Amino acid sequence: MQNGLSVSKNKLSVNTLVKVSLLAVVAYILMLLDFPLPMFPSFLRIDLSDVPALVGAFALGPVAGVLIQLVKVVLYGITKSSTGGVGEMANFIVGVSYVVPAAIVYHAKKDKFHALLGTIIGTIVMCVAGAIANYYIIIPFYSNFMPIDAIVGLGTAVNSRIVDVKTLIIYGITPFNLVKGMAIATVTLLIYKKLSPIIKK
Repeated sequence: MQNGLSVSKNKLSVNTLVKVSLLAVVAYILMLLDFPLPMFPSFLRIDLSDVPALVGAFALGPVAGVLIQLVKVVLYGITKSSTGGVGEMANFIVGVSYVVPAAIVYHAKKDKFHALLGTIIGTIVMCVAGAIANYYIIIPFYSNFMPIDAIVGLGTAVNSRIVDVKTLIIYGITPFNLVKGMAIATVTLLIYKKLSPIIKK
C-alpha cells in the first residue's frame, strides 16, 4: 500500500512537470512575439508570455508559475538574449512578482472574485517590482551600451514629462507595466475556465 501511494505521488509529480514544461514552451513562443505600443518608449515591448505562467499558477499553484517563468527565460536566454542574461533576469523578477501574488490570492478561495482580485494585486506588485528592477538593474546595465541621456530621450520622444531616469520609470515604465498587467489579466480570465479542466487532468 505504501509503495502504491509513493508511485502515485511520483506520477503526479511527473505529470505536473510535463504540464509546466508545455506551458513554459508556449510562454517562450509568446515571448518571441513581442511588439511595441506607440504611446510608450520604443524599447518597451509587450508580450503575453506571462499568460501561460498565470494560467499554470492558477491551475497548479504558485510554484508551478515560478517554474514556468524560469524555464521561459532560460529558453529565451539561450536562443535570443542580447543582454547577457540581465534582461532575462529582470523579466523573471517582474513576471514572478505578478504571477505569485495573483496565484496566492486566487488559491485562498478559487472563485471569479479572487481571480480578479489576484490579478489586480499582481499588477500592482509587478509595477513596483518593475520600477525597482529598472532603476537598479536594467537601466544601469543598458547604460553600458547607450548613454543614459539617450535612453531617457527615447522616453522624452513620446512623453515630454520624461526628463530623467525617475520620470522615465514614473511616466513610461510603470504605466507600461500597468497596461501589460491588465492585458495579461484580461486574456487569462477569458481563457482560464476553458483551459483549467485540461491542465488539471
